[in-house]
Amino acid sequence: MISPLVQSSPFLGRAVHFSVSKQSIAKPGPVLGIETSCDETGVAVYDCQRGLLAHELYSQIRMHADYGGVVPELASRDHVRKLLPLIRQTLRSANLRMDELAGIAYTAGPGLVGALLVGAACARSLAFALDIPAIGVHHMEGHLLAPLLESDPPAPPFVALLVSGGHSMLIEVAAIGKYHLLGDTLDDAAGEAFDKTAKMMGLPYPGGPLLAKLAEHGQAGRFKFSRPMTDRPGLDFSFSGLKTQVLLAWQAHGSTPNAQADIARGFQEAVVDTLLIKCRRALAQTGAKSLVIAGGVGANRQLREQLYAAGEKEGFRVYFPRPEFCTDNGAMIALAGALRLQAGQTQGPEISVRPRWDLQTLSALE
Repeated sequence: MISPLVQSSPFLGRAVHFSVSKQSIAKPGPVLGIETSCDETGVAVYDCQRGLLAHELYSQIRMHADYGGVVPELASRDHVRKLLPLIRQTLRSANLRMDELAGIAYTAGPGLVGALLVGAACARSLAFALDIPAIGVHHMEGHLLAPLLESDPPAPPFVALLVSGGHSMLIEVAAIGKYHLLGDTLDDAAGEAFDKTAKMMGLPYPGGPLLAKLAEHGQAGRFKFSRPMTDRPGLDFSFSGLKTQVLLAWQAHGSTPNAQADIARGFQEAVVDTLLIKCRRALAQTGAKSLVIAGGVGANRQLREQLYAAGEKEGFRVYFPRPEFCTDNGAMIALAGALRLQAGQTQGPEISVRPRWDLQTLSALE
């Protein structure tokens, strides 16, 4: 039965209940991870004893570039075309047969409902055919746990900053699965602000990474923008006003020499400073000594450098996943799913996804 939980559903925001029994506990072994929440088809195999065995990623950026953004229907159809070949390729890279898998994890939300259903239907069908457990993974939990893929992973408790095209949030992590939201964006996410600002300045899609590269060549101090919501208490974010400031600067100075690079630098400095100020506040509020940065904006070079420098000076430890695991990928889903399956958490055979899903409703690992 396919039952997408869409925005109007009364089940949205309800806690996810997993069945736990000795019979449902996954046998030790490799777990296949499938990520199809938006415009990246990601597949990976993770083993809790052996670590990450293989991962593959296909990006739809070229297809959506003609439209200046992701077209949901096109994204779903391309996942259908690419997912099974990518699974076969990943298993070959891991030197595994399909029947050697111990479980399957897939992104169940949040994300585009059609894209999510492609991954969920594929994962549930394979799990049923192989008679192995499957589990739907929260996309943002995958990002949050991505630093655990590294050789020196963080251990709870810690504070996590999740910054991507769709999210900018600070989370207090008491344990894996035990999350408390400290602050969220009131409008645009940081990555979304990067992309929209880049488009405003005439950069091609996706403009965020291009704007960040352009900022490296800009003159410091020529354009000084505000650090939104840092002049008041709290840990929420807002970047829409910053975009307006950039637009006014671009309209006034866009034709002057080096204006594009200089404005890009001023914008990036404002975003990075804002994130850094909020992270300091979150660490002080919780008393945590470890900070995890995840999501696509986590690959930003200036953000990494400033947070590392602040951590060394102020006595807190900063953890980033490698850049390839900052953006959407199957490895983070395979890891998150493997941990939950190892703890004995499974779900029923129905195919259900959650386009909106509160991270705080997840159950903690026992």
